[in-house]
Amino acid sequence: MNQKNGKNSLGIDICFEDLDNPIELFKKWFSKAEESEINDPNAVAVATSNKENQPNVRMVLLKGLSDKGFVFYTNFQSRKGGELKENQKASMCFHWKSLRRQVRTIGRVEEVSKKEADEYFNSRPYKNRIGAWASTQSKVLDKRETFLDKIKEFEKKYPDQNNVPRPPHWSGWRLLPDEIEFWLDGEGRIHERLNYKKKEGRWEKELLYP
Repeated sequence: MNQKNGKNSLGIDICFEDLDNPIELFKKWFSKAEESEINDPNAVAVATSNKENQPNVRMVLLKGLSDKGFVFYTNFQSRKGGELKENQKASMCFHWKSLRRQVRTIGRVEEVSKKEADEYFNSRPYKNRIGAWASTQSKVLDKRETFLDKIKEFEKKYPDQNNVPRPPHWSGWRLLPDEIEFWLDGEGRIHERLNYKKKEGRWEKELLYP
């Protein structure tokens, strides 16, 4: 790596390093974010689109990472769950204000294995597992008390905090990236952007104008 004047071999900040695998670079950036972000460094905006091509975006939490992709969990009967079933293309955007860095990725999604979903579900706090049963996510709620009553019902149904089964409609999606872009804030909006594109199973790098 050429670290002259704090730059890498592409002439950009050394925080971009010289890695061929963007997942490895993401892990390094994410590790920095875990040190500096006050809350939820794993918060990520997930954008979906329905069959009418209407975009929709919301914040979720990243709960799994591997060379295959980025994992988050949700109710599959929710609005985003329905949209991902209709259109399996999606995008994610991480923004770490403390670092003035951003990572954007696009690709398609796949459902995680039942084993993965079970293991993560069982690691969640009791209230979270009960909430997954009680909430018909994204559906109209007549009043807050209705939801709170449903929570009490499922607490009675599953009083053993170590034995709450995973709802059949609750699981995870893995975004399989085709592109991953790393963005660094620059003075005067002279930002730095490094983009990775997957071509024939291999990653290629390119710089982008800000």
